[in-house]
Amino acid sequence: MNQISRHRVRFLAGAALVAGLVVLPGEVGVAQTGAAPVQSISEKDKAEGAKAHPQLLAEFGGAETGTQAAYVETVGKTIAVQSGLSNARNDFTVTLLNSPVNNAFAIPGGYVYVTRQLVALMNSEAELAAVLGHEVGHVAAQHGRKRQSAATRNAVVGVLGAVLSGVLLGNSQVGQVVQRGFLQGSQLLTLRYSRSQETESDNLGVEYLRRAGYDPRAMGTVLQSLANQNALDARLMGSNAKVPEWASTHPDPASRVRAALARAGTSPSGVTNRDIFLGRIAGMTYGDDPKQGIVDGRRFTHPDLRLAYEAPAGFYMMNGTRAVAINGQSGRGQFSTGPYSGDLDSYVRAVFGGLTEQGQARIDPGPIGRTTINGLPTAYATTRVNTGSSTVDVTVFAYEFARDRAYHFVTIAAAGSAAVFDPMYRSLRRISDSEATAIKPRKVTLVTVKAGDTVQSLGQRMAFSDAPLDRFLVLNGLTASSRLVPGQRVKLVTY
Repeated sequence: MNQISRHRVRFLAGAALVAGLVVLPGEVGVAQTGAAPVQSISEKDKAEGAKAHPQLLAEFGGAETGTQAAYVETVGKTIAVQSGLSNARNDFTVTLLNSPVNNAFAIPGGYVYVTRQLVALMNSEAELAAVLGHEVGHVAAQHGRKRQSAATRNAVVGVLGAVLSGVLLGNSQVGQVVQRGFLQGSQLLTLRYSRSQETESDNLGVEYLRRAGYDPRAMGTVLQSLANQNALDARLMGSNAKVPEWASTHPDPASRVRAALARAGTSPSGVTNRDIFLGRIAGMTYGDDPKQGIVDGRRFTHPDLRLAYEAPAGFYMMNGTRAVAINGQSGRGQFSTGPYSGDLDSYVRAVFGGLTEQGQARIDPGPIGRTTINGLPTAYATTRVNTGSSTVDVTVFAYEFARDRAYHFVTIAAAGSAAVFDPMYRSLRRISDSEATAIKPRKVTLVTVKAGDTVQSLGQRMAFSDAPLDRFLVLNGLTASSRLVPGQRVKLVTY
């Protein structure tokens, strides 16, 4: 969670990306055939893409820089030009995003994006090209334009089957606005595509891989890794529902894996550039960037803002650029900030006021309570809201950190159940300078397998207390029965 400008991001839908012929210097050296006729990106698309670009960077934690970002850019431009739009690599802007969320997307105007978290899950350059090719394929096939009227924002709190989704909130004005409020800063704003559109983009991605000289089977292997990561995340979060990542906004991964592999063929053809890829991503930040705060189990710590709190037992958190989503079967919440002028009562009322659409009756929180928690002045209120289909308790709990700085929780629970969040409210505190400096990011580390190493022994070196072996296996595209060979390179996540 950063303190940056508070705005909503609108995903553009529109015109086509098409492609030409290019060879990645020194890495892919295969002649291209069968490319589409060279066209050009329209000035309108360029203008729309340029307008959306800074908003997307803000939503996803900003752009990474340095050699890793340059490498992703090179691969992305190579695959993007395969769609037929232009043989000029500079017509495309490819960005590695500083985000702990698995996501990738492309928008008209030649803009292509992938998060560092999704890159870390990959195991070859061909897989990176496959994901980016798939996203460019959506734009090339004009899927966004075709589904613009049905575009939806895919929020952290909206797709896990939690108790409030469509059950407590319903389709009321309050419910809709609250859902949009939880969406802000979630880094999961996504245009949802149909099954046939996903299949078409998979097929286009496979074709782009072939044209660029990559092994087209990489589309199937990366889809399998995404499906495995999706299943692991759901299990770690204690839910059988799909986790709202790139894989789960792209439906039915199992059948897509089979279809992609069948289309690619069983015989090796083209390059994967596995060793090149692993060498280039070594040292990449994995998970949360301390500058945006760190989620570690149920604990959230922000070293720059000097604060920490714990979610209630049975809840999990998802960090975003402007808010932290808190989710569980008995409720959901969000931790964020807003403009503060020294009056906590007014701050609480302003947060409630943001939960209704303009022109709708504002929620009256009633009397504002005051107390002190861990030395912090606080103000809070809970009010019961009729959503049209049920009744919920909405709570705002705000803390003054300085005369010009405050933070708050907004939580929603079934009527009479608001107290489930009381331990979280009481846990928020300042942290010391020594606590703040002790917060270190996790990194992707490359290790060479030695004689006697097994997936079990290497898995125990992962910087996680929960499911270290499972995390290691998914990260490396392995199974529990995989045999490691001395000299083989694999990824670990370490501090």
